[in-house]
Amino acid sequence: MSATAWDVGAAATAIRPADTFDLNHHGDADLVPGLVDLAVNVRTGGTPAWLAALIRETDLSGYPDQRAAVEAIAMRHRRAAGEVLLTAGAAEAFVLLARTLSPRHAVVLHPQFTEPEAALLAAGHCVERVVMEYPFTLDPAPVPADADLVFVGNPTNPTSVAHPLDVVLELVRPGRLVVVDEAFADCLPCEPDSLASHPDLSGLVVLRSLTKTWALAGLRVGYVLAAPSVITALAGAQPRWPVSAPALAACVATASDAAVAEVRAWATVLGNDRAYLLARLAGVPLIRVVPGASASFALVDTGVADVRTRLHEYGFAVRRGETFPGLAPGWIRVAVRDAATSDRLAAALTEVTAGE
Repeated sequence: MSATAWDVGAAATAIRPADTFDLNHHGDADLVPGLVDLAVNVRTGGTPAWLAALIRETDLSGYPDQRAAVEAIAMRHRRAAGEVLLTAGAAEAFVLLARTLSPRHAVVLHPQFTEPEAALLAAGHCVERVVMEYPFTLDPAPVPADADLVFVGNPTNPTSVAHPLDVVLELVRPGRLVVVDEAFADCLPCEPDSLASHPDLSGLVVLRSLTKTWALAGLRVGYVLAAPSVITALAGAQPRWPVSAPALAACVATASDAAVAEVRAWATVLGNDRAYLLARLAGVPLIRVVPGASASFALVDTGVADVRTRLHEYGFAVRRGETFPGLAPGWIRVAVRDAATSDRLAAALTEVTAGE
């Protein structure tokens, strides 16, 4: 690769993957027994009772049959069944893409969820990082023109920034596959920037997950939306019966009109709680919060390298930021919770940063 391939201008910085970041670190590792969990961004309150009951009652005696689940998801997003692949969570989708594709120039836009890069590296691919600078809005220009595989989150984890649909589509060009991680797309009512129902998936792969919205992290279920040729290639790398019967039942149930309406109502409540959290954080001196948060969390630069352990003393466990390429110690991701919790967090951050 030529030296100029790493010269991406002032809007972003390209970093070679040799830079040290713990790509395998995730929020559950930051949990501390007895502390308020702000580290994991799964829906609070647990799986809705009706959905948990349906999962428990699933017949486990037969081999899983995916057809009803595939049809339900296809109908939800106005897609053909051949454009849907069910997976054991979005994590499996990243591994399937890494093992199936043969990119000449793979690019991951950071800061974002680190599993895509970890999967690519594990599969033996070279990866270029294009790191967006604060406030982490998407600019397609720094992405190298010859990149043939590009990963981006929308809304992005950990920044919580939702990129406009038309800007994401600017990444698409002939000979390139753009993978859009939409694990948090339904955190916004009506999913205004989602590509899941986009009429043309040429050059696009959209990943979805039931984990966050439905509090189903333990069930491991998600899906891929892409052109039939891509779906066929990915399916060929899966084992037989890759998704369990309870997970298939969850797919059918959560794709129903009633469930979609429930998510829309949940997203409205989440939006109100998120706005309250952002307002309280805005009143904390000496920190900066990434603007435009759109997911179930916010990203905060505290300027205090050991802020995470200091917050333990105030009863909070938060997600460390320095394992994400582009972020340094002092950055933390905090999950959206109720108003009382946000009040307490803002007070704790005010105390923690007061002496800096």
